[in-house]
Amino acid sequence: MKINELTPKHKKVARKRRGQGNATGNGTFGGRGSKGQNARAGGGVRPGFEGGQTPLIQRMPKNKGFRNPNRVESQEISLSDLDAAYKDGEKVSFESLFEKGLIKSGKSDKVKILGNGALKAKIEVESYILMSASARTAIEKAGGKIVVDKAEA
Repeated sequence: MKINELTPKHKKVARKRRGQGNATGNGTFGGRGSKGQNARAGGGVRPGFEGGQTPLIQRMPKNKGFRNPNRVESQEISLSDLDAAYKDGEKVSFESLFEKGLIKSGKSDKVKILGNGALKAKIEVESYILMSASARTAIEKAGGKIVVDKAEA
């Protein structure tokens, strides 16, 4: 192979130059046709214009309501999940929940324990973890407790 035998992978395609005389095949009207809105300088229609027909965006249903862009979803855990993952005397914290694969880290900082299922293990739950009233009573009924951190108090 010699340097003069090299060829580019994709051949360069020259753009069509409009209005360069009749010999080019695009003279006189410059490839725009004879008359009409699109033949004029600055002519044409806006994006989404459908020739006077009601545009698609206007035909779509107008749903009421509002989606809060700043809403933070809480990660929910049931009591039965905690019972399966924790033994007596273990502490439930954000870090331990992530290590046991019960929550996804970084998704949100809100974790809520729901009162679904039964709890037999005597666990200690950090106070910054949210919980429903039924979950709180079930934890205390099983012999567990809610630990308040000294930094929070």
